[in-house]
Amino acid sequence: MRAKRYVRLTAAALPALTWAVVTPWAWAQPPPVPAVPSPGAPAIGRAWPVGSHPVVLRGWEPPATVYGPGHRGVDLAAPAGTPVRAVAAGRVSFAGRVAGRGVVSVELSGTDLRTTYEPVRASVRKGDEVTAGEVVGAVEPTGAHCAVTCVHWGLLSGRTYLDPLSLLPPWLLRGGPTRLLPVLGVPLPGPASAANAP
Repeated sequence: MRAKRYVRLTAAALPALTWAVVTPWAWAQPPPVPAVPSPGAPAIGRAWPVGSHPVVLRGWEPPATVYGPGHRGVDLAAPAGTPVRAVAAGRVSFAGRVAGRGVVSVELSGTDLRTTYEPVRASVRKGDEVTAGEVVGAVEPTGAHCAVTCVHWGLLSGRTYLDPLSLLPPWLLRGGPTRLLPVLGVPLPGPASAANAP
């Protein structure tokens, strides 16, 4: 009788004990680190936010957890007053001040992605449609985010930060399309080269 009662009590208590022990650990698990868009995904960016190939002062360093330390964007060197451009076509979802800094945010057309640029004195308003390369503002001289004046460029999918450089095609990351240049000292094929032969 006592053994049956013990078995029933244990069988009833086991799920509750399991839940009590496992649930806090499940809550303590860090959320997954945001994934970078897959390498096969097409790059939709058509312009750098500043300049033609700016110096990257600090790259994207994803945090290990949602609230962990890291760098949720890319810092690009740019003097105050430099025009800031939309990297891809979209609609301005925010243009204003946050914590004393000018911020412009653009929702990219046909995606769930949003780019952010700061510190920027906006020349656009919320709701404006912009094309790739269109000026959305100018770099403000304020802020101590970088040792030199810079633009912090961010990329989000919902509330998840991604690497903004993943928006740019390889030719733009390398500094421009490949150009073939003549090679000096190599004879041209055909009759002209035969006539010049020793």
